[in-house]
Amino acid sequence: MPSTSPAVELTVGDRTVRVSSPDRVVFPARGVTKLQVVEYVLSVGEGILGAVRDRPTTLERWPKGLVEGAHLATRADPKADAFFQKRIPKGAPDWVPTTTVTFPSGRSADEVCPSELAVLVWAANLGTLTFHPWPVTSAALDHPDQLRIDLDPQPGTDFSDAARVGLHLRELLDELGLAGHPKTSGGRGLHVFVPIEPRWTFTEARRATIALGRALERRLPRDVTVAWWKEERGERIFVDYNQMARDRTMASAYSIRAKAHAPVSAPLRWEEVGEADPLDFDVTTMAARFAEVGDLAAPLVAGAAPRGSLDALLDLADRDERDRGLGDLPYPPEYPKMPGEPKRVQPSRDADRD
Repeated sequence: MPSTSPAVELTVGDRTVRVSSPDRVVFPARGVTKLQVVEYVLSVGEGILGAVRDRPTTLERWPKGLVEGAHLATRADPKADAFFQKRIPKGAPDWVPTTTVTFPSGRSADEVCPSELAVLVWAANLGTLTFHPWPVTSAALDHPDQLRIDLDPQPGTDFSDAARVGLHLRELLDELGLAGHPKTSGGRGLHVFVPIEPRWTFTEARRATIALGRALERRLPRDVTVAWWKEERGERIFVDYNQMARDRTMASAYSIRAKAHAPVSAPLRWEEVGEADPLDFDVTTMAARFAEVGDLAAPLVAGAAPRGSLDALLDLADRDERDRGLGDLPYPPEYPKMPGEPKRVQPSRDADRD
């Protein structure tokens, strides 16, 4: 039933933010209300703001909460209960900053670019559960300052498999002079973010991620794949290299995920990765963990030092092409055809395939 509780006003920094229908249940399975979602955001405020500050950020909004049958809008089903908001919502306060981003289609949009915690509380009042920041800042929109590696379990695998691969990934990053920072995805996957100098393009960062995935696949051929087509992946961990393509984003650290048990994307210490259970991190437990361990994602905050170089990975990409004949891989379907990209044809439907 619709909430009938009066709105509350919260002081967040120098702002007063109104929270309407504070007792509306957002996660029925846990009994978590909208006000509790807002209180969670405040409890991890330094961390979640650091993850998105000065970054164009897509808002994943669930205005009605996770009611039965609620689902995200898609191109095929645009009239759904939840949606990704890439443009600043109408009626936003004048203190909510934006930056203009350009999509692969050539279209552009003014996207929310958080600068203070009040912006995140305002967004949470609109039903935002997950914040999806770009890996760039407003000062350098074409040059990522993070390499984002998504270890995505395929059917027959789970988080424990992704965690095992993640520890090998850490070794590989160390050899390349790069520092990876792991977090749960909030689901079955593992994310590893790497701070890099913002002097490479999205195309170069994606190419570096492909090279990294291929190197990991060579080390663990039974456990890892970079195959874009699901029919070729098998029961392995997919390194989703296209998460580094322009306008592809991943959940921020500390974001709530739209699942019944209200999990969050939790930064981890590397020594925790092999033992962690993603179900342990949710809106009811994360505040205490944050108070205990602090912001494990702080090295990824925009402007933080040190930041790594992609030179070694791009050299590896060159060797893959020159010595192994390994070129580009398919882009996401919404992209225009890219130079050097292979055919976007599912292998089982490719009549020209040998």
